[in-house]
Amino acid sequence: MERRLEEICDTYLPGLPTGIADAIRYGLRSPGKRIRPLLLLYAYRAVGGSGDATLLACGPEVIHAYSLVHDDLPCMDDDDMRRGRPTVHKVYGSRTAIIAGVAMIPVAAVVVRDAARAMRLPPEVGGTILQTLLEAGGVSGMIGGQSRDLAAEGLSLSLGDREEIHRAKTGALIVASLIMGALAAGASPLQVTAVERYGRAVGLAFQIMDDVLDVTSTTTALGKTTGRDAALGKSSYPALLGVEGAEARARALIHDGLHALAEQKLLTQELSQVANFMVTRTS
Repeated sequence: MERRLEEICDTYLPGLPTGIADAIRYGLRSPGKRIRPLLLLYAYRAVGGSGDATLLACGPEVIHAYSLVHDDLPCMDDDDMRRGRPTVHKVYGSRTAIIAGVAMIPVAAVVVRDAARAMRLPPEVGGTILQTLLEAGGVSGMIGGQSRDLAAEGLSLSLGDREEIHRAKTGALIVASLIMGALAAGASPLQVTAVERYGRAVGLAFQIMDDVLDVTSTTTALGKTTGRDAALGKSSYPALLGVEGAEARARALIHDGLHALAEQKLLTQELSQVANFMVTRTS
């Protein structure tokens, strides 16, 4: 996956102004778990895909990387550290970070288009895959969730409201990654529904544990500033449920997601391991 991301830097960034291209490279090269591309590949294989889907898997990762560039901005969550490194705006300035983040959206779209062609997917399937990614990253998904999350700072939210925000802010792109992989492998409607249900569970569990780690981990261990939720006045899951209650909610979600896959005989060791990682991770 790292090799593919480097190929994207070499193939799709030439021609951009040097400062913008450098900022994009810095954002894409940020160390991370690569959960979204892995989930796309695992769903692809679970449904029966046997080709090379690694370039396709980079599409959601580029969108995710852009979201982190913007999420860290002073006008957003105002964070100086991301994965143990200074954030993009701390290195290149806020103006360049904003432009670089926006520029990553069409880069992701072209990557997905080219990947679908390279995999010789039917045009209608490639179009649906691209639409899935862009909708997940848009107002009805990630951007809409981020907007609602910012608007909710300092407000007391119910558990239902909090989960609805994060199904969009964090979960939408995770769900989209799984659906994209399944569609590329020729999934049936029932199989798509199963990976979507799994993705919704995994995505929300990921965010719950992110909130838990924000209050139980350290900045050094987590690679980003801890205690941000409390500082920003957010109704985090530990604040709503307590740490143990939040962890129990995450485990219940994972159980439901794995059951959805098992019903369609899609429960692979890879997808099971990712789900279990969500509730046991320490960073």
